[in-house]
Amino acid sequence: MNEAPVMWMRGGTSKGAVFLASDLPADPATRDAFLLRVMGSPDPRQIDGMGGADPLTSKVAVVSKSDRDGVDIDYLFLQVFVDQALVSDSQNCGNMLAAVGPFALERGLVPPTGDETPVAIFMVNTGQIAVATCQTPGGTPTYAGPAAIDGVPGTAAPIPLEFRDTAGSSCGALLPTGNASDVIDGVACTLIDNGMPCVVFAAEDVGATGYEDRETLDADLALKARIEAIRLQAGPLMNLGDVTEKSVPKMMLVAPPQHGGAVTVRSFIPHRAHATIGVLGAVSVATACLIPGSPAAAVASVPAGARKMLSVEHPTGEMSCVLALDADGQVASAALLRTARKLMDGIVFG
Repeated sequence: MNEAPVMWMRGGTSKGAVFLASDLPADPATRDAFLLRVMGSPDPRQIDGMGGADPLTSKVAVVSKSDRDGVDIDYLFLQVFVDQALVSDSQNCGNMLAAVGPFALERGLVPPTGDETPVAIFMVNTGQIAVATCQTPGGTPTYAGPAAIDGVPGTAAPIPLEFRDTAGSSCGALLPTGNASDVIDGVACTLIDNGMPCVVFAAEDVGATGYEDRETLDADLALKARIEAIRLQAGPLMNLGDVTEKSVPKMMLVAPPQHGGAVTVRSFIPHRAHATIGVLGAVSVATACLIPGSPAAAVASVPAGARKMLSVEHPTGEMSCVLALDADGQVASAALLRTARKLMDGIVFG
């Protein structure tokens, strides 16, 4: 295969290719070889492909109409590595999730229902369901609007995302070890999965402040080596097996908030510092803030009430998570605001 119809879209603070599943090879190996060619991997510049030389711009969403009850579309996320010949399906991407609802409307997989159209999305990677509410005035998807999210210039149409039953989506349990805190290499860590497997620990425990910019973190090779050593040990404890070649778990350095939020985070995804923070990573960190005895709870400023708005501060702004608690104090649902934009619709060559 050397060509396929594609829509290039920004979803949240990520960007990538969105395909109909029927337009890609059914064989995963053949599909992945094509996607590596499309993105130009492996090459740090991705000069011979469409990728933007960054994990955040080397992403793929594969979408199909769903035959599941109460679900509109199935969404498979694929992370195309930049400098490795590797395509991974080991995680969700909540940012590209914001793009697949409008894409489904554009491709006619979901009919508009009025000025707003909810799109129920089955996340194939983890078996969870999210609902994206898309703006469809006059029955047509629109990307223009007043919503602003940190990490993206300008404004766009709001796309609220509601996540359902995400706890343990990859690891089998919200806390796969059953502990609020596990000590790895002398560092207290929360091993957590509320939609994204994450290792959450105090930045100061690995010699950082938690307020560094992305470039400073990426240049600190000793810090990155220490974090990777923790990650490799955390993988088996989180039921993820050997994570040497995997893009999970994500590594989350937390510190007290500086700008009125709930917590400050610096995220590694997993080997490069994130310019912002992933959607589901933010949900997992916000959840960790609510767990007594966790490193996140020790530094976080958490509001009262059964419905909590937690602002997660990151290098270029913040991401607000709304967590609703059940009668037992457990997180019942999580929601946050994203935007998306259609960038190109055409044929891509591999």
